[in-house]
Amino acid sequence: MTTGKSQNGTEAVAGPLSGLLVADLSRVLAGPYSTQMLGDLGAEIIKVESPVGDETRSWRPPQRDGVSTYYLGINRNKRDIVLDFGDAEDLELTKELVRRADIVIENFKPGGLKKFGLDYESVAKENPNVIYASISGFGSKEGAKLPGYDLIVQAASGLMSLTGSPEGEPFRSGVSVFDIMTGMQATIGILAALNHRNLTGEGQHVEVNLMLTALAAMANHSSTYIAGGEVPFRMGNSHPSLFPYEPLPAKDGDIIIVAANNTQFASLCRVLGLGQLIEDERFLDSASRNLNRKALREYLVEALSKRSIQEWFTLLTDAGVACGPINTIKQGVELATSLGLDPVIQVGDQQIPMIRNAIGLSKTPASYRLSPPSLGQHSQEIREWLQSPGGGTN
Repeated sequence: MTTGKSQNGTEAVAGPLSGLLVADLSRVLAGPYSTQMLGDLGAEIIKVESPVGDETRSWRPPQRDGVSTYYLGINRNKRDIVLDFGDAEDLELTKELVRRADIVIENFKPGGLKKFGLDYESVAKENPNVIYASISGFGSKEGAKLPGYDLIVQAASGLMSLTGSPEGEPFRSGVSVFDIMTGMQATIGILAALNHRNLTGEGQHVEVNLMLTALAAMANHSSTYIAGGEVPFRMGNSHPSLFPYEPLPAKDGDIIIVAANNTQFASLCRVLGLGQLIEDERFLDSASRNLNRKALREYLVEALSKRSIQEWFTLLTDAGVACGPINTIKQGVELATSLGLDPVIQVGDQQIPMIRNAIGLSKTPASYRLSPPSLGQHSQEIREWLQSPGGGTN
């Protein structure tokens, strides 16, 4: 049912996933984030919502024209239909949708869709080529009954034990990092399964969960325990293996300084007027700088106190030293804009401002065809399509 045009009537660029139909049975964050990525790359997304709608519609403030900005941020490039699985006719339409779909994605509790005949085994009987992606909090075995909220996984995985001041309490990340990362993992798994299907004709079940995503994402920290036998601990803004690699105080506030190798350290010392430290045996390599970070920090703090953040940013950047200000989101968007990254795009007839897809493709770029839909916005046209014979399959 793809029209080939954007919502404002202009021709849409064919994306790398054009022609694929995705039945989106997910809600909240991880699943919708994944399907938005697929939609940006050209797939046709049909978002199925219950009569009460995706929970994130009501998560406000903040809001734009009465609509939650949380919902708006992860639901572009989708058509929307309301279907009540408890209603026999609606359930049959849902089954017809997943029969026609190339991809199905859901984040119900493991086993929760079986009673409706919408679990992978049931769907695959009618649609053996389907790529069916399931997202959960703790997997489909012993953790199936555990609630899959990002905050709970941040706590249970160990991330919170690493976040915050060494003397203070554990903190959650300011972003739902594992929901977002799990959505990305789902997308990667779907793309891998699509390639396998292109080679063999076989569909398959893609399963991802927040807990494994969290352990994988804490890469070096997980390895510290698994390979090194040590349990990582909170270090505030410090890095366990590198120094300097943290905020350091300039004349008017903190600036992030990174000198991860000898060349960067030498450049930093020259700019700061600390050339004598380059050959100091206490600071000759990363390991020695790490062991003697207290002494080195005193030199750096004294030198940095003589100029402002902006002055140091200019001088250090010109010298090839990695550094940066600690920005607000507003300042971050402004910086990305000044760097020519064009982070903000206007989507659909409503011209909803959103952050562009981060993937750059030279021949099949992401496109932004549809504004985030209102609840049931496309119900009538999708129902008619599902009820029509020969409406298309995967």
